Amino acid sequence: MSDQNDSRRADHDSPWKMALEVYFEEFLGLLFPAINAQVDWSKGYSFLDNELQQITVDAESGRRYADKLIKVYAHDGSETWVLIHVEVQGEPEEAFAERMFTYQYRLRDRYGMDVVSLAVLADTRKSFRPTTFHYERWGCELTFTFPTAKLMDWEARWAELEASDNVFALVVMAQIQAKRVKNDATRKDTKVALIRLLYERGYGREQILRLFNIIDWMIQLPKNLDPEFAQAVYAIQEEKHMPYVNTIERLGIEKGRQEGRQEGRQEGRQEGRQEAEQRALEEKHETVHHLLFFGVLTNDQIAKATGLSVDEIAKLRIEDKH
Repeated sequence: MSDQNDSRRADHDSPWKMALEVYFEEFLGLLFPAINAQVDWSKGYSFLDNELQQITVDAESGRRYADKLIKVYAHDGSETWVLIHVEVQGEPEEAFAERMFTYQYRLRDRYGMDVVSLAVLADTRKSFRPTTFHYERWGCELTFTFPTAKLMDWEARWAELEASDNVFALVVMAQIQAKRVKNDATRKDTKVALIRLLYERGYGREQILRLFNIIDWMIQLPKNLDPEFAQAVYAIQEEKHMPYVNTIERLGIEKGRQEGRQEGRQEGRQEGRQEAEQRALEEKHETVHHLLFFGVLTNDQIAKATGLSVDEIAKLRIEDKH
């Protein structure tokens, strides 16, 4: 497996960022219902990516987080910022609570806004449940407390997730299975089961495509199981009479575009536009290899979908044969 493919498989934060951007209201409704009830959703909400970047620019490198900052309005009309900090990596961070406090005071100091900080813990260590940062010395004392959602607690409420009409329940189920299930064949069966549930809920085409993309990104499989997974998905589509236009191929293309844009933005800020564009091109190539593996689309179809030339697709196809 290439280093690039390893990097993609280790990218746990991107599907969370995607899910939060698309299903923020549903996220609060499922994991923080009391806070959801305090928000006046009729006034809408907006993401403050630039403001968040300003206070995290010097954060430690090497550890990935799915952080989002969102402006909402309370029922009394007051503006409130909601910071969501998702711990998605395998090993929990001991300084997690301090990081939550650091983000809180930086935002308040820089922008003078009320900030509600929420933590989502996707790790599997039962004892890791940070809720408070505390400091005390010589009579000076500070305590910062924040609400936390431990996803693994939902394992005991699995039937509730399966029956929930909240679309974010599927995201939580996918994350739990991605952490718990290590056997490749079992991961494939688990992923297929979630996709079936997705179709059985009666969602529309766009909803299915979005959730499919998130689940596909969270529960990744080795390449040798991709054909079996594709066949299982096609069987579900035929059974449910929902042929959503080469679902896997289209989502593979979209994933490549999203990864390319995201890496382009990040690398462009850090290493320069040229290297960012090169990374985006490499992501496109990786997507093409993924689609060629299925053997469904022609060179012309892949070229049209990815924006690459037919000659480039032909060269990549030759590479795959060697």
